[in-house]
Amino acid sequence: MVQFELSNKVTIVTGARGGIGKVIALEFAKAGADVAVCDRIVDDGRLEGVAEEIKSLGRHSLAVATDVRIPEEVDNLVKQTVDRFGRIDILVNNAGGSFVCLVEEMTPNGWDTIININLKGTFLCSQAAGKVMIQQKKGKIINIASADGINGSPRMAHYGAAKAGIINFTKSLAVEWAQYNINVNAIAPGPIETEAADTLGRLTPEERQEQTKAIPLKRRGRPQDVAYAALFLASEASSYITGETIVVQGGPRSV
Repeated sequence: MVQFELSNKVTIVTGARGGIGKVIALEFAKAGADVAVCDRIVDDGRLEGVAEEIKSLGRHSLAVATDVRIPEEVDNLVKQTVDRFGRIDILVNNAGGSFVCLVEEMTPNGWDTIININLKGTFLCSQAAGKVMIQQKKGKIINIASADGINGSPRMAHYGAAKAGIINFTKSLAVEWAQYNINVNAIAPGPIETEAADTLGRLTPEERQEQTKAIPLKRRGRPQDVAYAALFLASEASSYITGETIVVQGGPRSV
């Protein structure tokens, strides 16, 4: 099972303060990785708490306040990681966000905000960490997209468009950087039980129940379901996979 381990691998996980990002960071640490975690919001202590949990698992960690929309802050994240650990083996682009809004009511600023944090942030982090990986001639990049980027995203078209862009960006980057032995893949989660999803208010309780009934496996996903897919893509077991998107949504949609 050594091919599935991440022993002493240096990883950056963005948007790691909670939800899917936090669980990915902790599962990577359990698999043997040292993990730098970042998030835009750090004043509530939750990001530092994740770093401390990683250390309690016997791994090294670094918490860096980072707005992935700002190039200088992304460069600082990469610099601090390299200064601390000497390299970057894995990047997980998880930072993202959205809000519910009909297209006819959406402002240009609202559109730009979601495109920037999801798509631009993925580009900036990939570019900055990728420069390190190119010098190393090796690396793994995992982009957290969404099934909404495949199926469409009513009432969150800005989010669906951004995640669709991530899926296409993943394919393009995989081809460009294959020559450097850098694997670039994506994960497209469906409905996942997280605090952010619960507070988004996209679905009424009745709509939520109907959505769950329509899932072939008859349950909503857990952050661990996404983290385990990320573990596979981060490990040497996936060394011949690049430019692909793993859909984690409990089965194909019937409509």
